[in-house]
Amino acid sequence: MSKKITGEPVDHDHEIDARGLLCPEPVMMLHKKIRAIAAGETIRLVATDSSTERDVPRFCEFLRHPLMARKCIDGHYLYWIKKRDA
Repeated sequence: MSKKITGEPVDHDHEIDARGLLCPEPVMMLHKKIRAIAAGETIRLVATDSSTERDVPRFCEFLRHPLMARKCIDGHYLYWIKKRDA
């Protein structure tokens, strides 16, 4: 899928394209990526599964990674997550 999503509220260092994937895959991809990046870096996650509205904030709260911003544009759920300092 190559549709460009605009409306960037937060700069990001990495991106995860989870469009078309269903729970739990978007959060599993987020977990894998966040373990691989440096503290303080930011990931933008793009998903189409509405369950991410529940799952991503819970993931961030449980692992204490700041959810910097979130928005929905044309059925695309966008999240900006910053990896917490160690």
